[in-house]
Amino acid sequence: MSDKHLSTQFDNELNGVSSRVMEMGGLAESQIHQAIYALSQFSVEAAQQVIDAEPRVNAMEIEIDRELSSIIARRQPTARDLRLLIAISKTTANLERVGDEAEKIARMVKSIIESGAARTLPASELRVAADLASGLLRKALDAFARLDTAVAVTILKEDDLIDREFDGFVRKLITYMVEDPRTISASLDLLFLAKAIERIGDHAKNIAEFIIYIVKGADVRHTTMEQVESAVQ
Repeated sequence: MSDKHLSTQFDNELNGVSSRVMEMGGLAESQIHQAIYALSQFSVEAAQQVIDAEPRVNAMEIEIDRELSSIIARRQPTARDLRLLIAISKTTANLERVGDEAEKIARMVKSIIESGAARTLPASELRVAADLASGLLRKALDAFARLDTAVAVTILKEDDLIDREFDGFVRKLITYMVEDPRTISASLDLLFLAKAIERIGDHAKNIAEFIIYIVKGADVRHTTMEQVESAVQ
């Protein structure tokens, strides 16, 4: 078998596993949208659909990891190809955690509804942060498909917006609990839910960092924005 044929086969395998990541990303994204809908409508049915679909996200992570292990064992990739496979593994782990956060939101929504305090809580205040987090994940997946480092940098900057929304919401929620202590239990559920939304933004940020790692070979985790921008130049 010629080297060119082997190279074509390898490229096909890389494209195949990359497509699986995008499929998993689409599923995780769908889970977020459904969880946010459950929150905005206080829908037990929508929340239960998220919970029921969560095992599929977990299964996809295992399937992709199995494919990656097989490719690495057979092809023994180096340089950028190896970085791509490592980054895919880390990306699928982050997408699985996005699915976990969506399930967490769904479970919190059910708990809030069951407490009877749903309509009295400031849940609508979370919509901005939820939309930001969902949009950031979509942008991260698009950038991953194109290996676009410029978009990856904008994602790292935009994650701060979600953090600020979360901090502002926590302050409002504390005021709310002080004014009406009867809502403390349900408000704590809402606080955990808000934290789950913030974590979705963090996972999108992680994926953006992996894009820079694939393309530039630079690990920009735990670095300043100046260092990130220098790495992608």
